[in-house]
Amino acid sequence: MDAQDLAQLADKEFEQMLTSNIHPPTRDARTWAAITHPDNLPRARRILTHVHERTASVLRRRKTEREEFRVQCFARGEAGKREWFATRADFESLRRRTANFHQRVQRAITELGQEQRNVNRAQSHNAGQQSRETLRELAVAVQRHQAVHARNGGGAEHVDHELWQHLDRLTVPTGPGQHPTTLRTMLSIYWTDAQPLDDDPGRRTQPEHVAAAPAPAAAHPGVPQARRAHDREDLTA
Repeated sequence: MDAQDLAQLADKEFEQMLTSNIHPPTRDARTWAAITHPDNLPRARRILTHVHERTASVLRRRKTEREEFRVQCFARGEAGKREWFATRADFESLRRRTANFHQRVQRAITELGQEQRNVNRAQSHNAGQQSRETLRELAVAVQRHQAVHARNGGGAEHVDHELWQHLDRLTVPTGPGQHPTTLRTMLSIYWTDAQPLDDDPGRRTQPEHVAAAPAPAAAHPGVPQARRAHDREDLTA
């Protein structure tokens, strides 16, 4: 059964499929993969949590009922005691089976929780990568805007300078130490622009290639080189 088929099941059928696969030595690998699929994982955790609560309630109720039965049997003297001891083996066997199932459910809940954390980390990583790529595209566009002004020799307005300064103010974490690095430095070293400025500057920026070594100085006169930012706004991606 794949993830899509499993998702179509009613809760009762889903629960039966889930509880029959909670024990690793006897589970079906394909069914478990469908259960832990990101689309089914939250539902599986919810249903299995209800199963855990239900079996805990059963264990408590049986213990209470057994104690009440003991009191009644002992009140009837020797005949009652013999009856209580005669039923003890069956009760303990049932209690152990229920307790073992309860423990397996608990372990499966823990396993599903770990799977959910893995999914959350992967989704967070993907979102971070997308945000970083969006920031790269924006930084390249600002750099090209500044380079066009420098190439054409036109006077820049105050708003232009404010825009360009963001390349030296905004940072992204880089390297194993996640050190804040300005966007201009990222452009100079990592985010090289693959589209020549001789092309139409209004065209959409094409994907850049990661440089293996620091790129040479800016190709256009008047484009400031990377420098240390003093009043930077950290931006993590």
